[in-house]
Amino acid sequence: QVQLVESGGGLVQAGGSLRLSCAASGRTFSRNVMGWFRQAPGNEREFVAAIVWSGGTSRYADSVNGRFTISRDNANAMVYLQMNSLKPEDTAVYYCAAGQVSSVSYSDRLGKYDYWGQGTQVTVSS
Repeated sequence: QVQLVESGGGLVQAGGSLRLSCAASGRTFSRNVMGWFRQAPGNEREFVAAIVWSGGTSRYADSVNGRFTISRDNANAMVYLQMNSLKPEDTAVYYCAAGQVSSVSYSDRLGKYDYWGQGTQVTVSS
């Protein structure tokens, strides 16, 4: 089992920044990739970013590439999402997830993740 707890969400004005954190515990070594997903009301859950524990290879959704940065702290089993230049359309509940992939190319697939956090709300006002 892997437990995930997100933090760092909140209300921010457009153009502002937030940093989300995800604390992983349990059998974290059993999964090789950590991802951030988001879900806005009425929308499906969508991929944001992912990072492989070993080596740190990352991948981003086109909508956030260049604005968001995912990073990890292996020693403390933490994953972060630095979000800059936030837009109102970034408003959503953000979820941290742990999964297993054979290549970072597949890290955007929801079905590759089997452990999820409870989510943290990010609201960007215009």
